[in-house]
Amino acid sequence: MTILVTGATGNVGRSVITQLLEAGASVRATSRNPRSADLSVDVRAADLEKPESFGEALEDVEKVFLFPNPAGAHGFAELAKAKGVKHIVVLSSQAAAHESYGDSPVRTMHLAVEAAVERSGIDWTFLRPGGFATNTLAWAHTIKQEGLVRLPFPDANVNSIHEADIAAVAVKALLEDGHVGAAYELTGPESIPERRQVELIGAAIGREIKLVELGVAEAKAQWAAHFGDFADEKLLDSMVQMYEQATARPADLTTVVQDLLGRPARTFAEWATDHKTDFTA
Repeated sequence: MTILVTGATGNVGRSVITQLLEAGASVRATSRNPRSADLSVDVRAADLEKPESFGEALEDVEKVFLFPNPAGAHGFAELAKAKGVKHIVVLSSQAAAHESYGDSPVRTMHLAVEAAVERSGIDWTFLRPGGFATNTLAWAHTIKQEGLVRLPFPDANVNSIHEADIAAVAVKALLEDGHVGAAYELTGPESIPERRQVELIGAAIGREIKLVELGVAEAKAQWAAHFGDFADEKLLDSMVQMYEQATARPADLTTVVQDLLGRPARTFAEWATDHKTDFTA
């Protein structure tokens, strides 16, 4: 049985590949640039925005770990069906599980991918993680260069999950029976404010990190620069609303990681220790 991993060069995708190999699975990966992918598996050239590019990559594949890309989700799912794929594990978002996100771009995007896979008739499992701990890697440059982090809502509460825990659940769903039709809402084990994340990164690297609070206008400008062409006013406004809500109440937590893996989800402090070189090298 060959398992195809898309989004293979991302943090979650790389961890999925590593853990599948450790379990003895046959793994194939895709990347737009296979030569620069730096992966220890068979890597085929393919682009999720061009689902027709997956014809070769999907040959003799039984299961897929799917990175979410709404532009090509329908075409990919239909091609996967035609190629005989039996099961797709989708990397989705906690936003897909909660109507409180309204028609936010994040919720809309992930629901579109889920719907495309479901309509194909292929067996599916949806992974709906909360905040990725790796989101804080965006702070690495200013931590290294200036010893500080600029945040618009430092008291916003997050349920950050380690990418290795997301990957571990994905691998379980890919290799074991009993997960078809399940939508797993995955979070870290704690609700903590972002200012505490800054402190924990500082503790991991042995350096005090200054926190500079931004106003909303400054935050929108920062997000617009980060998201580029995707950063329309609707997205920026939805992010402000999301952060305001996160400041007002604790982040939603689940015990799904522990329930499935038989151990607690990794804390953000553990993640910071695992990634300390990202903030120092």
